[in-house]
Amino acid sequence: MGGAVSAGEDNDDLIDNLKEAQYIRTEKVEQAFRAIDRGDYYLDGYRDSAYKDLAWKHGNIHLSAPCIYSEVMEALKLQPGLSFLNLGSGTGYLSTMVGLIIGPFGVNHGVELHKDVVEYAREKLDDFIKNGDSFDKFEFCEPVFVVGNCLEISTDSHQYDRIYCGAGVQKDHENYMKVLLKIGGTLVMPIEDQLTQITRTGQCTWESKNILAVSFAPLVQQSRADGDKSDTVQLPPVTVRSLQDLSRIYIRRTLHNLANEDSQGRAMVQRVPQKRKRRRCRRRRINTVRPTWAKSQRSHLAKQVLSRNE
Repeated sequence: MGGAVSAGEDNDDLIDNLKEAQYIRTEKVEQAFRAIDRGDYYLDGYRDSAYKDLAWKHGNIHLSAPCIYSEVMEALKLQPGLSFLNLGSGTGYLSTMVGLIIGPFGVNHGVELHKDVVEYAREKLDDFIKNGDSFDKFEFCEPVFVVGNCLEISTDSHQYDRIYCGAGVQKDHENYMKVLLKIGGTLVMPIEDQLTQITRTGQCTWESKNILAVSFAPLVQQSRADGDKSDTVQLPPVTVRSLQDLSRIYIRRTLHNLANEDSQGRAMVQRVPQKRKRRRCRRRRINTVRPTWAKSQRSHLAKQVLSRNE
């Protein structure tokens, strides 16, 4: 699935094309997409195709088309402080963008079937934190990834404000996904070739909306011999932040605000034009009063003209 927008030469080109095609519609989603370079999640030698609107797969590593991710990000209606669960978290590309929006007081968990993909996602996350040009511009909720089957999550797991499933969901698994959602929360997942947004409006009530026609590989149902117990997935705990974490968040926020104020101050100084000094011009005063002899001369000439006329 993909190919809905033109290919770009770099990440910014890709985002510009997604905006023009109305897949990205809000500023916060645009900022998250620009902050995370899609090419950084490709293996060496495959980066040339990173900015095409196409899905990519190599072994167990998989990325959906950019137009899918942008529709998902918009449909989730993310806000700071929300809890998020990514079922089939893959490379961590989407989870990292979500973390930029929900911020340090959010919850960001991912479940991925393949152990090698979880290790890959952790490497990419570590690289972003250490080397990402945009990391210091955001308050970040770091994703936590666990290995396991999305269909084997413990029944006593906590619920989430926002959930995304990155694999095709069978109709008989729909209610299983809904139970993980808090009242008032939003779940986005592909059901029967439709990317669907589901909002939990009450204890046993939901509203559904089809967003986009899609084609996803189905969720893997774990096969096991008769009598074998399933490997139940324990989601990461939701814990109260330590004083050290709170101090670190506050210090980073303060430094970030000071840096913004400083940059804004410099921009204002550059915008204010320098006042030109006005030159004082000395004007000469010309005396227009004629001397008295000129008046008497005119009177004498007038008398002569009158005498001749007589």
